Amino acid sequence: MPELVTKCPRCRANQMTFEVLHCVQVRQDVGAIFTYEAFCRCRNCDRSSIFVVRTNPQNTWADRHGGPMQMQVVSNNYDIVGAVTLKDNASEPPPEYLPNNIKAIFEEGASCLAANCFNAAATMFRLCIDLATKSMMPPVPADLPSKIRRNLGLRLPWLFDNGKLPEALRELADCIKEDGNDGAHEGTLGRLDAEDVRDFTYVLLQRIYTEPAQLGLAKERRNARRAS
Repeated sequence: MPELVTKCPRCRANQMTFEVLHCVQVRQDVGAIFTYEAFCRCRNCDRSSIFVVRTNPQNTWADRHGGPMQMQVVSNNYDIVGAVTLKDNASEPPPEYLPNNIKAIFEEGASCLAANCFNAAATMFRLCIDLATKSMMPPVPADLPSKIRRNLGLRLPWLFDNGKLPEALRELADCIKEDGNDGAHEGTLGRLDAEDVRDFTYVLLQRIYTEPAQLGLAKERRNARRAS
């Protein structure tokens, strides 16, 4: 039976041997890089885990010889990416064309929400709003109190009052501000509160990043058609 050696997510034993009971290919990338999910049993705690293993680009011969189930020790021939956990239930991908830092924070919030960590999820989504709206403020020399730049609760009304954000989102933004504060300081949020924060964050990020990027791409395609 194939074996895999890594840290056990269940009993936390380091460099533990697992029996690989079954393996399913879930993805194929360019360059003959395959991703598998391997159902394994820990020989220390006798409990099961599902590991994600991927072809090592310098060692693609293993796939040509039958894949992980034909290897005596899978971890000698494949890279262990991680284990399948509750965070993999995150079903809400971020909007397109986000800056990398905001995209990573949104994905972290979605993972927290999938794991029923509602206060943490709301705090992450609020951080997305905080970072995104800071970029909408005028340059520093502008005659604007510094506390408005620093405080999201003061910044959002200023952005609405000055036409930087659509008025239709104002009422929901007030709720988001309060929910985010509760998540960070009180720890009292439930699933519905966190989902409300997520939904507002998604719409706001679409308005700020996705829609302008899509319009820019459409303009480029139109110019290319006219040029040809």
